[in-house]
Amino acid sequence: MAQLMVKRYQWKLKHREIVLGERTLIMGVLNVTPDSFSDGGQYADPDRAFVRALELEDEGADILDIGAESMRPGAKLIGEAEELRRLIPVLKRLRDKLGIPISVDTYKSAVAEKALEHGAEIVNDPTGTILDPNLPKVVAKWDAGLVINHMRGMPETWTKLPPLKNLMRSIVGDLEASLHRTQQQGVQHHRIVIDPGIGFGKRKEQNSEIIAKLGALRSFDLPVMVAPSRKSFLKQEDEASMEFATASAVAACILNGAHIVRVHNVKAMRPVFEVADAIRQGGEEEEDSAGAVQTGTYRKMER
Repeated sequence: MAQLMVKRYQWKLKHREIVLGERTLIMGVLNVTPDSFSDGGQYADPDRAFVRALELEDEGADILDIGAESMRPGAKLIGEAEELRRLIPVLKRLRDKLGIPISVDTYKSAVAEKALEHGAEIVNDPTGTILDPNLPKVVAKWDAGLVINHMRGMPETWTKLPPLKNLMRSIVGDLEASLHRTQQQGVQHHRIVIDPGIGFGKRKEQNSEIIAKLGALRSFDLPVMVAPSRKSFLKQEDEASMEFATASAVAACILNGAHIVRVHNVKAMRPVFEVADAIRQGGEEEEDSAGAVQTGTYRKMER
């Protein structure tokens, strides 16, 4: 039986288009926080963050995702001023230094605006535009890309939430509402990527189910991003085992149709992407002419 055929898309940013679907793109994570669950504090210094960003590109990241506020379970939200204090010095150092686009992981419209002013091209909203309804207006104003992530509840309540009933139906329904709000404020369909939100209020066993059932998101006719890297549902006894667990989840996301997978250790995960893509593509049915797109990951847009 053929593997799930992955539809090709052109993700339109302000000055370039990103080809999605020819191969799975790697979004490399750079946390500039003191308290993230994986690497909190390691890159809080702007100079170290700058060096790490260049390193992630060299290791094979297609997109750099910078987060200045932790969304780990139990985390308390921070204010706009503190998030900007952590984020803007890094963006200033990176301006015109990377060949890959920068995504900023934020739900605050004011933070998104400043980030886009300083060269970011994508906003990755972990809340699905719930906490700040003005964020889509900022994205539309800057012709930016937008990742809409599914989130249930708030970080401080996640561990207390019961399992979602009708898991994928609930996720699809919530994402439909987020998309409606977003498009009502002017964000065009071709600028959006959706993320089912591994973690973010789901119980451990349901995260595996989400990955297995990514095909349920095809009804949106939008590219799909998944972020399984080092999440608690993969918890192992040591760091090396956690990397193997992450590799398994990454491969499963790719084989089940993800267009982008977000990871911390780009160097270690790159061979996983390459092998899983080769397996997936080897099983795909011949695509019809409607799915054909220009070869290459990026295509510059006319200014």
